[in-house]
Amino acid sequence: MWRKICAFILKIFGWKGVGEVVPEKKCIILGAPHTSIWDFPISYLYYTSIGGKGRIMVKKEFFFWPMGPILRKLGAIPVDRKNPTALMVSIIHEMNKCDTFHLCLSPEGTRKPMKRWKTGFHLIAKEANIPVYLGYFDWSKKEVSRGEKFDITDDAKADIASIQLIYENMHIGAKHPEKYITG
Repeated sequence: MWRKICAFILKIFGWKGVGEVVPEKKCIILGAPHTSIWDFPISYLYYTSIGGKGRIMVKKEFFFWPMGPILRKLGAIPVDRKNPTALMVSIIHEMNKCDTFHLCLSPEGTRKPMKRWKTGFHLIAKEANIPVYLGYFDWSKKEVSRGEKFDITDDAKADIASIQLIYENMHIGAKHPEKYITG
């Protein structure tokens, strides 16, 4: 029932979902360009409407009553961003506790303009031996997708440069274009 409700809300907002749930039990789904707080609700509605359950990382400071239980229900995992190594270990630990774990995150790491994308997703994917998908939300077309699979290598910098080029060539419209830097 929740799946149908999410699909209905997405449609009311004028969005079209593209693609199906990722076939792998565990993966990382990138979401770009991330320039608005509204990227999360759109992504959540989309992935839930196609039968998926995405997990996201949220600052542990947001897990106070009543927000904590709500965030957990929506698939949020509390994280301490002050220690990147501990964050990566805790995410992999969470993955290992579940049969299915689709981690959705922004490669930019923030809604601010970022020329250099974060490498955390790459480290997690390599360490956990899971695939990466190039999800997107295109505000100009109102189209959202989990995207295509990207085979990562041992060279994080080269992979991130390739991923940024792929996104650039997709000509995706950000909600706030001035906050999205490509290449």
